[in-house]
Amino acid sequence: MRQCDHPNKHTSCIKTVPIFSSVSFEEMLEIAAITEARNYQKGEMVYTAGDQGGKLYVLHTGKVRITRINPNGKEQVIRILGPGDFMGELSLFSSMPLTDNAQVLEDSTMCVIEGAKLKELMAKNPIISFKIIDELSQRLEKLETRIEAISLSSVEERLAQALLELFDTEIEIVLPMTKGDLASQLGMSQETLSRKLGVFQEQNLIKLEGHRKIILLDKDGLEKVAQGYN
Repeated sequence: MRQCDHPNKHTSCIKTVPIFSSVSFEEMLEIAAITEARNYQKGEMVYTAGDQGGKLYVLHTGKVRITRINPNGKEQVIRILGPGDFMGELSLFSSMPLTDNAQVLEDSTMCVIEGAKLKELMAKNPIISFKIIDELSQRLEKLETRIEAISLSSVEERLAQALLELFDTEIEIVLPMTKGDLASQLGMSQETLSRKLGVFQEQNLIKLEGHRKIILLDKDGLEKVAQGYN
């Protein structure tokens, strides 16, 4: 990791984050003043579980994988972050050490905001606080939905639900993560994921191209699988 050579990018980094969309130009300059731009190389750890937090990391370019390690040493992928996403936010409200790991998946640029000074700004502009709470609520809802799916849904249902979420309004996608990371996120092995994708292709629900490209062929059919009607 090294400091970014272009600190003037701070404001453009801040603009990409939804929680700062309502701040005035003057307030944006205030945030930029407490922000340090850093470059990270692929494979580098931004932080690991047990580190002291107190900073908000805003991803400007690149991708970051957030994981946790269970007591048995198994890695669980929590989420994959892209430009405009942020991490480390829980440490802003607690003195407890960080509980997850953040690893860079490709060369990335981040804006690192000093937590104590950010909280002072949040006190002056409650809208920022509300937006952070809203973002955390959405993340919690997604996490609870995923836990429910792992507990109550079959492997096929989980995979179909995940694919439909990725397709959204598209009919062709490139997986934003490795199959191993997607499998971990869905609570299954990579071998199971690959096998089930093959089954979906045999059922003419999807078409696989290369390692990550997937084409949607039958949305109604995939929705039926997601709802347990397969």
